[in-house]
Amino acid sequence: MNRKICVVTGTRADYGLLRWVMEGIRQAPDLELQVVATGMHLSPEFGLTYREIEKDGFTIDRKVEMLLSSDTATGLAKSMGLGLIGFGDTFQDLEPDVILVLGDRFEIFAAVAAALMARIPVAHLHGGETTEGAFDEAIRHSITKMSHLHFVAAEEYRKRVIQLGEHPDRVFLVGGLGIDNIKRLKLLDREALEDALGFTLGKKNLLITFHPVTLEHSSSAEQMAELLAVLDGLDDTHLIFTMPNADTDGRVLFSMIEAFVASHRNARAYTSLGQLRYLSCIQQVDGVVGNSSSGLAEVPSFRKGTINIGDRQRGRLKADSVIDCTPDRHGISTAIHRLYSPEFQETLKTVRNPYGEGGASDKIVHHLRRVQLNNLLKKSFFDVSM
Repeated sequence: MNRKICVVTGTRADYGLLRWVMEGIRQAPDLELQVVATGMHLSPEFGLTYREIEKDGFTIDRKVEMLLSSDTATGLAKSMGLGLIGFGDTFQDLEPDVILVLGDRFEIFAAVAAALMARIPVAHLHGGETTEGAFDEAIRHSITKMSHLHFVAAEEYRKRVIQLGEHPDRVFLVGGLGIDNIKRLKLLDREALEDALGFTLGKKNLLITFHPVTLEHSSSAEQMAELLAVLDGLDDTHLIFTMPNADTDGRVLFSMIEAFVASHRNARAYTSLGQLRYLSCIQQVDGVVGNSSSGLAEVPSFRKGTINIGDRQRGRLKADSVIDCTPDRHGISTAIHRLYSPEFQETLKTVRNPYGEGGASDKIVHHLRRVQLNNLLKKSFFDVSM
């Protein structure tokens, strides 16, 4: 019998990273792919992005509705509760041999907690990373402790997963998944991208993705106001906004971006660009601004600069193409000035991505086919020698 691998995806971002792993599972003669869509994928507010999964030719076996129309702490906690109920039923119906998940979001936490109760082994992608400015950090490490196989993006992260007590034999260094998309997708040229966006690029262009900051001292709205104040002065620059995730205080950022775009002819906002348009944008713009992990994990492969605002991604490995700045208008303005400086542009020519050169998807599928599932559920804490 084929080994059933159940992939759970909750956002446009994690699906973009999982896509080629899913394709590899589907093509493997001894694996059976199951797909469960949840969270933002099923929300009209976030673009009903489950359609992107279907458009790529995948069958969605189950949809787990869990996202309440709320961005409060109470609303997210209730969403997690709904997720636990939904995933409990789903895993009972699908009876997968392994659950495959990526990252650190509350939807994935709910899925993994349900898998733990159902005694189904979990394979976790992109563990061991740190994001000190968001509660994703605690969720990610919690998922690591509930998981049984670990596929990590860098040696530093491999060591951290082992430091959390996971056995080295179950921790596989495969590299960053985002690089596979860059290598495998045929990206749009400038004219085709403008047509796909319905927006004309300018002489200067920036791509902006700013997500809620869940653990920082100044609020998401305060930081966004500072960013928009700087962007307001860039009359000669065309601005492409991607909307934030469904996190605490996400709605206020939505409305701030919409108000800004309504009064600026040089700006346009998109609920979801999808991987092809998103990566094509990175290829065509001068740099990426915000606090998304993509600015650290994928943008360096394009040899483009990233302005990383605040502490949301603090602790992650960073290429020399990343400019860290404080979440205030002086810090952001200084960073943009540096981005366009000839000296910085010269350094981009030799940038190397710390997350590798691609191939992570094939490595993950290779291990999923060969790893022994017997006794995988029984874990002993691996003590790192002091």
